[in-house]
Amino acid sequence: MTRGPTLSAHRLPQLTGRLPIPAQTRSPSAPLLDTFNTVPAEEAHETLLTCLHSLRWARRVAEHRPYPTPEALLAASDEAAYDLTAGDLTEALAAEALPTLPEGTYEAAHTALSAAHAAYEARFGHVFVICLDGVPQNEVLDHVLEGIRSRLTNDPEEERVVTAEELRRLARQRLGKLLQGRGL
Repeated sequence: MTRGPTLSAHRLPQLTGRLPIPAQTRSPSAPLLDTFNTVPAEEAHETLLTCLHSLRWARRVAEHRPYPTPEALLAASDEAAYDLTAGDLTEALAAEALPTLPEGTYEAAHTALSAAHAAYEARFGHVFVICLDGVPQNEVLDHVLEGIRSRLTNDPEEERVVTAEELRRLARQRLGKLLQGRGL
């Protein structure tokens, strides 16, 4: 059996002993991340509780400092949120409030939201939470009311899963705002 032509040997260029390392750019939130990474654990813990009021979540995220990038911190926040127990969710929900409506919202809208929330709370026993990240101000009311109405059809276990996801998204959004220096 004859063999076909072979490829020529691949040669590496001569290396001078120095390899170029790409310049590392730091994001605008890097100074705030540096501060978060270096503050005392208790202060980091308290800051995290403003994003999600779960002692276990805040402790877990704070204990894994330092974070090399804001993205790493947000990923750690997500990971810790995925592990919230039913008790952790109850603790976090106790500190949540209904989303605020845009200024100038009609009184009838407030009444409709209050009624929908009362029905939700009666069914599930906790405040309704929803992340409004990326929702334009003029669509907030419709988004919240639609969310409450559609989630009222969930069974309690399904709603617990949805609520946990919304809390994770809220924590990520709030932590992102803190890293951008915009506060809560």
